[in-house]
Amino acid sequence: MALRFCMVTTFYPPYHFGGDGVFVYRLSELLAGQGHRVDVVHSVDAYRLAHPAEPEVAFTHHPNVTVHRLETRRPSLSALAAHQLGRPGVYRKRLREILQGGRYDVIHYHNVSLMGAPAVLGMGSAAVKLYTTHEYWLVCPTHVLFKFDREACARRQCLACTLHSKRPPQAWRYTGAVRRGLGHVDCLLVPSKFAIERHREAGIDRPMVHLPHFVPEVQEQGGEVSGEGPGDGPDEGSYFLYVGRLEKLKGVQDLIRLFAGYRAARLLIVGEGTYGGALREQAKDLAHVKFLGKVHPSELAGLYRGAVAVLVPSLCYETFGLTAAEALTHGTPAIVRRIGALTEIVEQSGGGFAFGDMTECRDAMERLRSDGLRRREMGRRGRGAAAGLWSPASHLEQYLGIVERFSGSQSAVSRRAFPALTGP
Repeated sequence: MALRFCMVTTFYPPYHFGGDGVFVYRLSELLAGQGHRVDVVHSVDAYRLAHPAEPEVAFTHHPNVTVHRLETRRPSLSALAAHQLGRPGVYRKRLREILQGGRYDVIHYHNVSLMGAPAVLGMGSAAVKLYTTHEYWLVCPTHVLFKFDREACARRQCLACTLHSKRPPQAWRYTGAVRRGLGHVDCLLVPSKFAIERHREAGIDRPMVHLPHFVPEVQEQGGEVSGEGPGDGPDEGSYFLYVGRLEKLKGVQDLIRLFAGYRAARLLIVGEGTYGGALREQAKDLAHVKFLGKVHPSELAGLYRGAVAVLVPSLCYETFGLTAAEALTHGTPAIVRRIGALTEIVEQSGGGFAFGDMTECRDAMERLRSDGLRRREMGRRGRGAAAGLWSPASHLEQYLGIVERFSGSQSAVSRRAFPALTGP
């Protein structure tokens, strides 16, 4: 039976910056391809805060997907008001029209930080309400648990950290508004065991399910995979690949420092962000470090397959590790920093290495670059694990199973039936 879904998200392609928007797009397309109807409501205003121009990359949408854009004449003021009030503000009327009038089977909230959350969680009616924790917004005013723009947050100092990040404090965070908003949500979908633990430690007591993200399936490629040498990538010669936002917390500055003394391969960097200018300046004398800017997901396949390995040097607690999972799907090993959910990716798959410092990172890089047999074996293990752990089919089966389990329930679902869904 076809269901009616509504995805509520701040960012959605092409008006997006990171993996959360890409995931919502992929999930919407996956559901639409199975015959379900999907409405997506997102904020163009929020995108305009950091990017006044139109997006550089275009996206197509399945006919079963209908996109609703929240866009006002004063995007900065509208988005800031939603951020400060914890309520939709000028978006309320439009959101009410969509969420109340849609008669949805499922309303699925994603990153709703600039849509008027937490109050928006109580808007609309549906048989099931879900919330995916793409970041740590529920427990962290800066979303990322990256303390003082310097290190992963082990001990919370939220007000001081918020002021340090030059963000206006949100008074509603001290009023119980998050708890009340989550009272309207039946279930939190959490991409990693680590993220479940962090949310529990921070006092989130709603039902949670461990549901990893998924990555698109890839067609089998002829020949071997993973950095076969000259001619496999966009240029000649072996290379390592970084894909993601260019922000300080992503740790790309550490890669550039490493490559200042490492000349055995090139570093290709895909993505943009507010720290991009500083990173380009840092790498200006390194001819073997190349910035490729934004690249459409459909064009990343060749970059993944040609890389010796994908490097994920995040300094913050990732909730999943989408880039590493994508690399493994293409049969390319991942080298990740030993922090947050990233460690889970390589431990579950056997398709890469985790490092504690940049010396360990360099050692792992050289082991894979100099040992083609090891690289190919890790690539095969990673690709096999990805097919079972992060495939669209596996994700869809679990996702629709959760929807079915909660169908017919009221908000603030009975927890007696929930324990069967929890666990590692």
